[in-house]
Amino acid sequence: MDSTSVSNFAIENLITDEFWTLALRVAMILAIGFPVLFMLRGWARSFFTKRYASHYGMLAGKIVFYAGLTILVVTVMGQLGVSLAPLLGAAGILGVALGFASQTSVSNIISGLFLIAEQPFKVDDIINVGTTTGIVMSIDMLSIKLRTFDNQFVRIPNETIIKTEVINLTRFPIRRFDALVSVAYKENIDEVREVLLKVAEKNEYSLSEPEPQVIFNAFGASSIDLQLRVWGQSSEFLLLKNSIYEEVKEHFDEAEIEIPFPHVSLYKGEASSAIPIEIIAKDQKSNNGDTPTELKD
Repeated sequence: MDSTSVSNFAIENLITDEFWTLALRVAMILAIGFPVLFMLRGWARSFFTKRYASHYGMLAGKIVFYAGLTILVVTVMGQLGVSLAPLLGAAGILGVALGFASQTSVSNIISGLFLIAEQPFKVDDIINVGTTTGIVMSIDMLSIKLRTFDNQFVRIPNETIIKTEVINLTRFPIRRFDALVSVAYKENIDEVREVLLKVAEKNEYSLSEPEPQVIFNAFGASSIDLQLRVWGQSSEFLLLKNSIYEEVKEHFDEAEIEIPFPHVSLYKGEASSAIPIEIIAKDQKSNNGDTPTELKD
């Protein structure tokens, strides 16, 4: 019997009724298993999202999916007659090796469990981590994903979150905005306070409770520094900030209240008036062709 005949004989023996029965069984397992797996993942995500929070739903969906996928693979391998004992032994040895090689990942997983249990923020919250501010897209076992306001994607390891100060800007429904305002020393503070409170009262994003406040901050180098404290909805914070500054400028212009810029005054002595300085241009030119100037008191 030549090699061609041997090959044909082997193929005919392999493609038997038993082979087709096994292939059909595996195909049915996969055809039923994957749709059921996706349905269970969707149900778990929906249930935990409605019952608890969206990041719990995302985590539950992933756990159900990977657990179901593992069961599906083991079932198919069992149908194919593949022994799992050697694979489990190899997986154990590989797991130990990977454990030593991926200590950072293990640390991130443990930190992720702490984040899930503590719940300092949830999906769709706006948080500030170091110099990064963004909207939480997902909270995973290894990291969290943020989308910044200029539409950049940022991934931050969970271990970093645990070790770093995190500011949740939307945890509470209302938030205070502190507008820093400077006025000239000649202005009447009571009049300025009245104008600022009027701005806060008429602003469409400002809340009447807690009531706005005007705080005397400091005597600045060129101005009196005040602080207008206004409360508003956290979701409308940027609108509140922009509108308050715009309306303060508008009302100050109407009331002729000066917003000073830094300047320097020269004095002869402690109680004397400022030194007058006058610039006089001479008609004649110097030898090099330039027009000289001189200072007079």
